[in-house]
Amino acid sequence: MLMAHPTVLRNLVARYESLSSHTAPAVDTDGKGAAGRMTVEADPEIHRQLADVSYTLCVSTGTREIGSALAAAREHIASAA
Repeated sequence: MLMAHPTVLRNLVARYESLSSHTAPAVDTDGKGAAGRMTVEADPEIHRQLADVSYTLCVSTGTREIGSALAAAREHIASAA
């Protein structure tokens, strides 16, 4: 399988982390334990960018979910160092 260059992956991971920093814990308004979930702030542009970089990370690492994509990207970056 082809893997993106470590510099590209490093930039994607940094972008994902930067956009993720704009998330905040969900407010538990119904008493059903929403505090564990994360929600993107109201800005739809941040939401779109986070979705785009998540998709790109998944495609670049041959994975289907962001957690796996981040792990694969970090592993590839570390092995290239």
